Amino acid sequence: MEVVTMTENNIDTYEVVVVGGGAAGLSAALVLGRARRRTLVVDAGEPRNAPAAHMQGYLSRDGMSPADFLAVGREEIARYGVELVRDRVVDVAEGFTVDLAGGRTVRARRLVIATGLKDELPEVPGLAERFGRDVLHCPYCHGWEVRDQAFGVLATTPMSVHQALIVSQWSKDVTFFLHTVAEEELSDDDLRRLAAAGVEVVPGVVSALVTEDDRLTGVRLADGTSHDREVLFVAPRAVPQTDLLRRLGAELVETPFGAYPVVDETGLTSVPGVWSAGNARGFGEQVVNAAAGGYRAGATINGELLMTDLDAAVGV
Repeated sequence: MEVVTMTENNIDTYEVVVVGGGAAGLSAALVLGRARRRTLVVDAGEPRNAPAAHMQGYLSRDGMSPADFLAVGREEIARYGVELVRDRVVDVAEGFTVDLAGGRTVRARRLVIATGLKDELPEVPGLAERFGRDVLHCPYCHGWEVRDQAFGVLATTPMSVHQALIVSQWSKDVTFFLHTVAEEELSDDDLRRLAAAGVEVVPGVVSALVTEDDRLTGVRLADGTSHDREVLFVAPRAVPQTDLLRRLGAELVETPFGAYPVVDETGLTSVPGVWSAGNARGFGEQVVNAAAGGYRAGATINGELLMTDLDAAVGV
């Protein structure tokens, strides 16, 4: 299949521009490249899982380094002529004119927004430095590797009870630090379930982490008391990177984890020609889900472009 005109008014024109070079964006680009679509991936190089040494639960890639995973993905899309630039999209105008921070402007027939989200951690000294090591957020990502160790769970909202209950699947030594959550904010059902799971509830604000030989050994409260812990689970505040979707006028819906675009099963947003995939689409998209979502978006876009061009050719 012949690709569209490559330049228009001295602006490079692509059939698809993918914004974001994580699992979702690379997966969409791989499908589109194999479909002979001229595709550009704009990658700012800020993957959400960069702090993690490994990723889990992705069949055939279990335990692989996230950095290695992305490196392989970039090599794969290059085989099919997909271009990738390390840059940041700063604006998208009507008609999908895309401005990059480096000064380049390109145009696209279709867009895939796969800009992910950022994790904002509670302001506890030492927490950010250990995130992805022995300060963790997802037991499905890391629970097996730290199984049977002494867990702590840092409460940030009453919803943190759910995290404390879930991690008790991987350790029977779990302490739930209420931190900024008052005990009266927990329901009777919460307290009964925590007791049934063997989770110890400790009131008081966490003031610092205790480390020794570059490993977590405890959690210190504001009153000076310390609790020996080897792992601390925390729920960061999710900040979806949806600025471009907002600028394009995409409909967003508020969730407990931020505002995400309204999409159909393929990731198509309320803006014709704009798809969303990965954590830009929803909070719960793990790497394997993001890759699948990118695949669906890429395949759908190819089919949609094909039918659009055929209809134009026959005057429909």
